[in-house]
Amino acid sequence: MQRLAFKMKLNKGQKEAYKKRHNEIWPELKKLLKDNGVSEYSIFLDEETSTLFAFQKVSGTGGSQDLANNQIVKKWWDFMADIMKVNPDNSPVSIPLEELFYME
Repeated sequence: MQRLAFKMKLNKGQKEAYKKRHNEIWPELKKLLKDNGVSEYSIFLDEETSTLFAFQKVSGTGGSQDLANNQIVKKWWDFMADIMKVNPDNSPVSIPLEELFYME
């Protein structure tokens, strides 16, 4: 099991929209993530900087960031593009983070 973390940027004033969309996550997206080894996925918000911090537990070699060619993921990116910083293909601007400490 590996732990992955990355950060993204939420557009100002979009906290409630982001929460609502994730509280209503599409069942097919949730299934896709679980089928691809994502067993835990948390996203935290630093409201001062609008930085989203994401954490995943993943079995296998990849996480959600490795599903870029899946049509469900592309559709989700398009759905989220208006409320967060995205790349030209609407994928979230995502910066991987290095784990420096872990306590079990």
